[in-house]
Amino acid sequence: MVPKAELHCHIEGAASPALVVAQARKYGIDTSHFIRDGAYFWSDFTSFLAAYDAAAGLFRTEEDYVALAEEYLTGLAREGAVYSEVFISPDHAERSGLSRTAYTNALGEGIARARAATGIEGRMIVVGIRHFGAPAVEDAARFAAACRHPLVSGFGMAGEERFGNMRDYARAFDIARGAGLGITVHAGELAGWESVEAALNHIRPSRIGHGVRAVENPDLVRRIAGEGVVLEVCPVSNVVLKVFPDFAHHPFPRLLAAGCRVTLNSDDPPHFHTSLAREYGVAATHFSLDESALRLITRTALEAAFVDEPTRALLLRALDDKTVAH
Repeated sequence: MVPKAELHCHIEGAASPALVVAQARKYGIDTSHFIRDGAYFWSDFTSFLAAYDAAAGLFRTEEDYVALAEEYLTGLAREGAVYSEVFISPDHAERSGLSRTAYTNALGEGIARARAATGIEGRMIVVGIRHFGAPAVEDAARFAAACRHPLVSGFGMAGEERFGNMRDYARAFDIARGAGLGITVHAGELAGWESVEAALNHIRPSRIGHGVRAVENPDLVRRIAGEGVVLEVCPVSNVVLKVFPDFAHHPFPRLLAAGCRVTLNSDDPPHFHTSLAREYGVAATHFSLDESALRLITRTALEAAFVDEPTRALLLRALDDKTVAH
């Protein structure tokens, strides 16, 4: 089994339908409008967001969030993952009536339990929600900078990337960067290559969530490769959301061939009927990556991970050991 690492997954979006149904029974909520036959269903990006929010709204207590993080990371470890970063949203916590600190601590406890059971290492990236506006994203950045949870190691921005101008969010990222947090930002998924360029110009991230629309501008692709910016690519969600019509048209192979540092990620896995293992399988089947190439993808992820250097060294050593053992 190829060792895997994931840098781009929204923790509420990772909740399995079975776990969500169990949560719904706990709170007496009907799930038939977004779960059928044990699976999420939706028809477009708007209804996807509605299903996402409906599922997320069923996590309301610290106990709920501990279970969510523990289940997801434990499952990842079974797929061969050695490392996981999850996006966490303080805004979701507050909508459920839970404090940001309690929410973060609960997810951290779930990650710690998964590590104790399986050895998987995990970290959290606080995200601001773009379409909530710049002040809300700055507020999320201030929380990320001040919370001091040992597993909070990064800051990012998710949400509707066609809302607002990237430069309006620069201050939020300056706050996070000043606190020593790793910086990533969603760009170049539903919006075009200009979104990626704006992120590079105004946010100066070390990683970009998605970034695949950069392929529309060869000069921008060369810039990404030259600056060593890592792309958190999510092939299955890109195809399901019709960013690209099929895997044959997905730019992952072209970005890799152009020298871009790319990784494989599952985004909101059960919503897109995927998993980290499936993403690696897609890369093998549709992008012609052999086992050696897939291990290099994992190495790129570990090199780009928002962890301290001793932890990175341990993860890379474990990857090398697994390679030798294989």
